[in-house]
Amino acid sequence: MNQNPCRSKFLCLASLFFLAANTASAQQRDPKLTEVYSPVPPVVTSGKTNSDPPSDAIVLFDGKNLDQWESVNDSTKPATWKVADGIITVDKTGGNIRTKQSFLDYQLHIEWRIPENITGSGQARGNSGVFLASTGAGDEGYELQVLDSYNNPTYVNGQAGSIYKQAIPLANACRKPGEWQSYDVIWKAPRFNEDGSLKSPATVTVLQNGVLIQDHYELSGQTLYIGKPFYKAHGASPIKLQAHGDKSEPISYKNIWVRPL
Repeated sequence: MNQNPCRSKFLCLASLFFLAANTASAQQRDPKLTEVYSPVPPVVTSGKTNSDPPSDAIVLFDGKNLDQWESVNDSTKPATWKVADGIITVDKTGGNIRTKQSFLDYQLHIEWRIPENITGSGQARGNSGVFLASTGAGDEGYELQVLDSYNNPTYVNGQAGSIYKQAIPLANACRKPGEWQSYDVIWKAPRFNEDGSLKSPATVTVLQNGVLIQDHYELSGQTLYIGKPFYKAHGASPIKLQAHGDKSEPISYKNIWVRPL
């Protein structure tokens, strides 16, 4: 008996479709299809503790000297803050200091301590600041506030861990005066178009003593004591530490390192 040619063609097409479906299904179950082998991440050896710099970090203060820093008032002069017993103590008469190197995007680790015998209240109690990018003299740039905020009320966008006058910290993670504290920062610098207009804003993530206090916050511009924040075009910038003009006892820093990203 002769087979119906239409039925034969249908069976052939059905078989081909079945084989193709099975092949596609088998390929979808192949784990190698989602395995990626390049680019290979560079090997970075972590420090023995979270305070210790990893192998690819630039050490900005190793407890010995301020060779990586300069005076903001006069860049031809070395930083004049006091170094003793492995720590830096702010010299308020010497003004702000900044890194000799400039950075764009980076990971920063810095430790700070409010004096145990601190006096004053509000903003006049261990005030300092880490300027994540210093764009000029004085207090120009983007400030991560340093302050005694352990049982010391003040305006919340100016307490420790705030992006000064912009971002309230997600938590108050401050320790008592006399105890060392840490900031771990991921900073992404703003980008600008050729005409100086803003292309993309700066963002920052901060952990204080291991607690997330700023979560990829998008800055509205430079931090200002008076007025609204705004951007002005700049490129890579130094990191700056503030010698605040209040009369309270000066704070200290140690274990400062940065990883350019």
